[in-house]
Amino acid sequence: MKINTFFAVPAVILASQFVNAQSATQKLNPIVENFVNETNNHSQLEDMAFELLDGIGPRLVGTPEMLKSNEWTANKLKSWGIDATLQQFGTWKGWQRGTTHVDMVYPRVKSLSATQLAWSPSTKKAVEAEVIVLPKVASKAEFDQWLPSAKGKIVLMAQYQKIGRSDEQIKEFATPELYEKLKAEKEQASKDFRDYVKNIGYDNNTLPEALEKAGAAGIAISNWTGIMGANRIFGAKTSKIPMIDIDVEDYGMLYRMAEKGSKPRIKIDAQSKILPDEKTFNTVGMIKGSEKPNEYVILSAHLDSWDGAQGATDNGTGVLTMLETMRILKKYYPNPKRTIVVGLWGSEEQGLNGSRGFVADNPEIIKGTQAVFNQDNGTGRVVNIAGQGFVKSYDYIGKWLNAVPKNVRDHIKTDFPGMPVGGGSDHASFVAAGVPGFSLGSLNWGYFGYTWHTTKDTYDKIVFDEVKNNVILTATLAYMASEDPEFTSRERRTMPENDKGEIAKWPEVKEPRRDSKDYK
Repeated sequence: MKINTFFAVPAVILASQFVNAQSATQKLNPIVENFVNETNNHSQLEDMAFELLDGIGPRLVGTPEMLKSNEWTANKLKSWGIDATLQQFGTWKGWQRGTTHVDMVYPRVKSLSATQLAWSPSTKKAVEAEVIVLPKVASKAEFDQWLPSAKGKIVLMAQYQKIGRSDEQIKEFATPELYEKLKAEKEQASKDFRDYVKNIGYDNNTLPEALEKAGAAGIAISNWTGIMGANRIFGAKTSKIPMIDIDVEDYGMLYRMAEKGSKPRIKIDAQSKILPDEKTFNTVGMIKGSEKPNEYVILSAHLDSWDGAQGATDNGTGVLTMLETMRILKKYYPNPKRTIVVGLWGSEEQGLNGSRGFVADNPEIIKGTQAVFNQDNGTGRVVNIAGQGFVKSYDYIGKWLNAVPKNVRDHIKTDFPGMPVGGGSDHASFVAAGVPGFSLGSLNWGYFGYTWHTTKDTYDKIVFDEVKNNVILTATLAYMASEDPEFTSRERRTMPENDKGEIAKWPEVKEPRRDSKDYK
């Protein structure tokens, strides 16, 4: 085993070496050089991450924590002398997570690793019941005949995972023949479960409703990512009974026990609170333009998260990047040519609602927007920027990137004019409206498998050196976009044919969901 030894070097020395190395190969604009020095010598990223992620925690729409995060971000901006407001775009069902304890009490005692799903009803008092699995039936008629059997039981509703090891680990240690065998078995098991759910006539929304209506005492799933220890946490589909997610190891144990007739019993004590509907807000900050105040550069990130963990990389890192960028811009570029806006959106996870609300509610800003820079896919350094279907995007993005420090710029691959996105993250809300909105696409760092919407999206997964890289990039792009003598072209590309031989269409502007009525 190789042991790595790290030697401590004062940050100021490292930063000066960094700048000197830059200067040797690239003459930086003095303002950009200030951005680099400030980011490396006086970063507030870690302190802000502590306050937001450890202090406030996850930021599920409709929770008191979401409102706290809106107020915290607005106050942070104001503390730097930046005008900031909360713009309401709707309401959402109120809810607050409480303590959750899940224990197996028969045939032996074991505390289980489990998480109550978002918006799940509380148990008020602990619910203890036998655990059962879904029946081996082949039709909706057979399943509906079985449904009364769920009364008073806690039903395991998710697919059983025979092997709880990641594909990467299996590939590393198995023989090629064994790897292919296990891979085929896993794929077949997933197909069989999908076919089963289809054959019984239900889906992920309607099956919990049917079980609840039949009198089940609770529902348990295991939304395992395929990486050991990481489960995704989304919203409950029940209105009266608790719905929980159990880690793959404990879920598998319960499943085997129930299937083999051991009749395991578990106790669920979930003390969440259903609250009155809450107002939903975007946090919006502005540094007023000195020459073209009615033209705008928008820095974009969604503030809300799912709440299985802290929402660190989805999208705490994007929020931190934009906040730190605004702090540095205010300090070293306090009188921008164009107005610089930061938008920290709410309810992105439920359909880009905050950014769509902003687009709908601020037509004059949208009319005058020079560019939008959005960051929303993890802690990694930015490595991709696409033109989003704007014909002339190469002309201005390429020019702005030339001012970015070479060691930041050299990681980035570009695609011009690219194709417009219809969803995925908040830049899509602007692109649909014909506004040049660009995703600052980050290096993966295990994002989609390990931290995206999972129980492992925590502070310790942030790589702050990578986030600093993105602050330097974003600050430089904002500065260059603000200073550019020209207003960006909104000319759209000629759309190609899709797989069906039809001409692809530019994404349509969609109305935000203003409340949680009928949300599933």
